[in-house]
Amino acid sequence: MDRTAVGRRRLIAKVAASLMTLPLLVTGCGGGTEGDAPAASGPVKLEFWGWAPGYDKSVELFNATHKDVQVTFDKLPSGGQGGYDKMFSAVKAGNAPCLAQVGFESVPTFLLEGALEDVTAEADAAKDQFVPWTWNQVSVAGKTYGIPVDTGPMALYYRKDVFQKYGIAVPKTWDEYAAAAEKLHSADPKASIVNLKATGLPGLAWQKGAKWFGTEGDAWKVTINGPETRQVADYWQGLVDKKLVNTTDEGYSAAWWSALQSGKTATAIGAVWLYPLIAQNAPAAKGKFGVAPLPQWSAGEQKFGNEGGSSTAVLKGCKNKKEAVEFATWMSTDAASLKNLIDVTGIYPAAKAGLELPGVNKGVEYYGGENIFKVFATAAQNTDTSWQWGPTQSQLGADLGEALGNAYAGKTSLSSALDLLQGKTVAAMKSKGLEVHE
Repeated sequence: MDRTAVGRRRLIAKVAASLMTLPLLVTGCGGGTEGDAPAASGPVKLEFWGWAPGYDKSVELFNATHKDVQVTFDKLPSGGQGGYDKMFSAVKAGNAPCLAQVGFESVPTFLLEGALEDVTAEADAAKDQFVPWTWNQVSVAGKTYGIPVDTGPMALYYRKDVFQKYGIAVPKTWDEYAAAAEKLHSADPKASIVNLKATGLPGLAWQKGAKWFGTEGDAWKVTINGPETRQVADYWQGLVDKKLVNTTDEGYSAAWWSALQSGKTATAIGAVWLYPLIAQNAPAAKGKFGVAPLPQWSAGEQKFGNEGGSSTAVLKGCKNKKEAVEFATWMSTDAASLKNLIDVTGIYPAAKAGLELPGVNKGVEYYGGENIFKVFATAAQNTDTSWQWGPTQSQLGADLGEALGNAYAGKTSLSSALDLLQGKTVAAMKSKGLEVHE
């Protein structure tokens, strides 16, 4: 057996608290292409693959202020829509870029595939500039593989005008949210409280205190269908059965945005990065949206989930690790870059300095001048940072989408979908040679 592969699997099995979060690889710097090596009479040229809006502008800002290093940003489909597959194929072919946008949830998968470069020596000096748990997302067993960019604290986006029209109070608990769904549907049978297809189950399970992945010694522990997640599933199943939620329109589709813009969908449950997307895709609803804390399972609690969070990872084979880390650190910490990423990408910074910028403590015109960042700050400060992701995220994402889709179509229940997802995830991990406990 390949000893390198065995060692890598053992490393992944020991991830424990250093990998958490959510909705994954070697040339612009790697793989041996000529363009990646420093030229005697020119700057080091780095290639960067990603998909987030605004990243291209940060690259432009960097290039305008750095003569010795120049970065080219290539936009891909999002990770789950083919971007990660392209990265993995490029790694195997030996022609991947130096830098890649990799979600926190996908770092274990990239490690298992041997697709990340150890940049501990190059990155260690930047560690104290970041919120500690975000650094843990790019580090395993004392080794670092990239630079954190952002986190995804969750909140409730709601139509203020719709709530006011029907006398609905902003729900503080999930019981109140269910009551709001009933009241809305009674007043307007064509309206729905939320589109469930655009609502991330992992983040809601995270809020409830679930632990989908953990480790026991050198083995993985998988409890996707544990009691906390099952309670979340049963709650939403109740709303599905009463036809109080939309389970037909695909998330982020034209129909989904249209329903938000018209008010036929009264809320959206999502992370901070959703706020600019709503503004861009539902312009006619300007001034009609508010942002409130995620409803709680028990009155008075302060428990929240995280959806997303990303890194600028350095891919295997990068010949210019020092310059790659220099750019990645700059992008996540420079004030001009952060302003761009906050305004355009909708990030909540992983860098400590970013949390002090005016951009994350101001009113937002689209939301009626409301300082929505106060809500996200509270969420970020009250999110359990011990959540872990597993090492087969590409498979998990695909299976999760299929299982939930079948449940929303009435082919099975959400609870049964969890059992199916548990079984498929364990089987996928074992197929990679990993030891798994259930």
